[in-house]
Amino acid sequence: MPICLVHRLPYQADPAVYFQVVRQAPGAVLLDAGKPVASRGRFDLLSAWPQAELTPAQDESGATFFARLREQLAALGAAELPADIELPFAGGLLGYLAYDFGRRIEALPEQALDDLGLSDAVFGLYAWALITDHQKQSSQLVFHPSLPEGERARLLALFEHPAQDDEGPQPFVLLAPFRANIEQACYAEAIGRIQAYIGSGDCYQVNYAQRFQAPYEGDPWRAYVALRSACPTPFSGYLTLPGGGTLLSLSPERFMRLSGGQVETRPIKGTQPRGRDEQEDARNAQVLLTSIKDRAENLMIVDLLRNDLGRSCRIGSVRVPELFSLESYPNVHHLVSAVTGELAADRDALDLLLGAFPGGSITGAPKIRAMQIIDELEPTRRGPYCGSLLYLDVRGEMDSSIAIRSLLAKDGVISCWGGGGIVADSAWQAEYQESITKVQVLLSTLESFFQSKR
Repeated sequence: MPICLVHRLPYQADPAVYFQVVRQAPGAVLLDAGKPVASRGRFDLLSAWPQAELTPAQDESGATFFARLREQLAALGAAELPADIELPFAGGLLGYLAYDFGRRIEALPEQALDDLGLSDAVFGLYAWALITDHQKQSSQLVFHPSLPEGERARLLALFEHPAQDDEGPQPFVLLAPFRANIEQACYAEAIGRIQAYIGSGDCYQVNYAQRFQAPYEGDPWRAYVALRSACPTPFSGYLTLPGGGTLLSLSPERFMRLSGGQVETRPIKGTQPRGRDEQEDARNAQVLLTSIKDRAENLMIVDLLRNDLGRSCRIGSVRVPELFSLESYPNVHHLVSAVTGELAADRDALDLLLGAFPGGSITGAPKIRAMQIIDELEPTRRGPYCGSLLYLDVRGEMDSSIAIRSLLAKDGVISCWGGGGIVADSAWQAEYQESITKVQVLLSTLESFFQSKR
């Protein structure tokens, strides 16, 4: 088996130090663990200059597109890392699936307006990556064996002596505050319609979201740096898109991880705001941990994901080792569970994605009916929101996020989404406030760029 070449660099806790070298290059991508503040994340992974960029054709099914991704991985060639190196990526695919990629997997209505002009998926095929391991405090360049020697030398020169950007990122400025695309009265009506569907037996839960937008000028990287500082999370990411546009993700949620044949998903369902002091914060956390409503919602999604994993995992291997755990972030507490399994011998990472995408924690249950109701009631398509940022390498190793707390900067408009799971006893006022609470730190951070320029 061909072995990747690995070149050690000085450890950098801040991924911006190395990413600034390539962030304006074609296909620049950063998957960011949010260190040193965020817990649970371990690796930063960045790359640029992909050997190929892949997007689905207009009428291409999800299965057919994934078959093309397999072909690209095979063309890059199998490879292993040196025996003493433990890293998540040996060359392969980096990119995203939009929530609306689900339309290529299941037959869904097309009522919501598609006004973002965004591809349902974009993947680059990368023969190198710079990976920082925050646990071992190491940074290293990983070169797939197929990468030409001249390109290895060029990259080594770039990162061994990274030139500083004398001008720095151009300022980022909001030209107006964020505005929601759903009026409160319409939001209340939509919640009522969801509860009518629940009452008639169509579904048990539907995740309903609204979009916030503001015009902007300047460099989205400046916005990302500010957001990362305000809201560090273990599944953050920054992706430059072909044809213009940038994804900025501050997600706390893992979708699917596959490593050594073992599968894990960690759905989030249940939210409480952080308190204004330690006592209030502890009370809010305890309210969430003991909430019958939130625990019931979480359990619904755990059951859905057990079924989704069962499509690709060995029979009898699916387990729930963690149920109703508390995870805390700068603006909210979350209720999180874990579902695990062992990948079946005749399945791979793309089979796993095809059987589980989009994640059940952001659709509702049952999944297909919930997605139909989402399309009926949300006025615009979600685009990147509730999709997934991911890597998949030539060994079959994969990790992926649920792209909540995520933004799209495109054509002078920055978009952000917030939502929550609606059940029979949901109060629309509380759900409306929760949809804002979840993204308030993001909106407020970027609106400070507007206020400071007034």
